[in-house]
Amino acid sequence: MRLLLVLTSLLSHSFASATVSDGRIVGGHDITIEEAPYQISLQDNDAHSCGGSIISPSYIITAAHCTQGTTEDQLSVRAGTSIREDGGQVIEVKKIYNHPKYNTENGVPDYDIAILELSTNLELGFQVAVISLPSQNQEWPAGTDAFITGWGLLHEGDNTLPVNLQGATVQLTDENVCAESYSGLITERMFCAGVDGGGVDSCQSDSGGPLQVDGILAGIVSYGFDFINEITGLGGRW
Repeated sequence: MRLLLVLTSLLSHSFASATVSDGRIVGGHDITIEEAPYQISLQDNDAHSCGGSIISPSYIITAAHCTQGTTEDQLSVRAGTSIREDGGQVIEVKKIYNHPKYNTENGVPDYDIAILELSTNLELGFQVAVISLPSQNQEWPAGTDAFITGWGLLHEGDNTLPVNLQGATVQLTDENVCAESYSGLITERMFCAGVDGGGVDSCQSDSGGPLQVDGILAGIVSYGFDFINEITGLGGRW
């Protein structure tokens, strides 16, 4: 059994022309914010709603579907803490920039990426840091280890989010396996990652969070199908 996450590629698409699961880190473990200082909690009316990544002191990257049905004055970013709704720096969102081609025409998000402009700059340090973006043609071979993080539900059937930040290691999957597993749903902006035998996944409330390879932001959590046992998550790399 292979668990897959799907991600949308940013490597060959600029934001103007160019985004893993529905949201939980299943099979992960507690980590400190120092292990993922680029991770933020996107908060809707002061409650955690999605993840995101710091790409500059004043900009966050997340999934576009995380901004649907909300407005800037409802959103803030909590950075610099492994605790979901306590500590760190909290800064209001000034402006939402969704990808202009974002859509759900096939029932799943495509071009699922958004940039959030902050009202003031984050103060960078060892607990708050910018993550590197991939180069234009950067690629990683199948089997490469990747690290996913977030505050999503830990187990199927849970209804309480973990207090502490979770992390898990997955591997990038061959593109043919990805396409066959999600026939008709994978676009050229997506790629897969997973674990042989399952047991590790991202899930509800991890949406918008990072998939990191060698210190580079390779993917963004986007969506998933929890009813498919072998494949419980999907995602997007920008």
